[in-house]
Amino acid sequence: MPKNKTPRFYFSLRSPYSWLAYQDLMEHHKDLVERLEWLPFFEPDDVSARMLRERGGRFPYSEMSREKNRYVLQDVGRITKARGITVTWPVDVDPVWEVPHLGYLVAARQGRGHDYIAAVYRARFGEGRNVCDPATIADIGRELGIDPEVISRAEADPELRERGADILMDVCTDGVFGVPFFVQGFTRFWGLDRLDAFVEHLRTKAPSATSLAPATAGAVGVGRSADDGHAGGCG
Repeated sequence: MPKNKTPRFYFSLRSPYSWLAYQDLMEHHKDLVERLEWLPFFEPDDVSARMLRERGGRFPYSEMSREKNRYVLQDVGRITKARGITVTWPVDVDPVWEVPHLGYLVAARQGRGHDYIAAVYRARFGEGRNVCDPATIADIGRELGIDPEVISRAEADPELRERGADILMDVCTDGVFGVPFFVQGFTRFWGLDRLDAFVEHLRTKAPSATSLAPATAGAVGVGRSADDGHAGGCG
């Protein structure tokens, strides 16, 4: 695992915990936002999975149990109620997560990455829309002044597919197994509940007790996590 100098934030446009971590970063830690390398974390389709294997990566996961899914709904409900936020839960039917996550790469290249993330989360958790529908991403592109055809069809762009596979390989190399996930060098923090500890680590640059030995290359869970533990984090 490389000892990265730039701290990384692995976020998912699928995960409610990533959504809440994004809100906390933007509202309470604005000074750190530009210090982070923002990397989308998504469950690959067959094409992305093949490209990842060709890079030597492996993407194991297990289906989230019904019990864990119910817990996440209840837990996020508690958190959002305490924050005065209303959630409109989306229904995911045969989702292709490259659609919104590779769309992020288009927005980021145009300096609108953070605005795009906010718009997708608003569509997903505020309006209950299907963010894997290219029409939804096209609407967000129009809202942000980005070519709607380009951003909504990012998953069909070979160059963006390659970049997406490279990011999935970074996920493997960094030992990421759920989201939100924060990395600096060998120090890693998983979950919304660990955001404050990550922020403190960055501010003090002190050695962290959560520093871990290098992970086994190629092992990672995403979306549906192979690790059924919970720390304000989610597959």
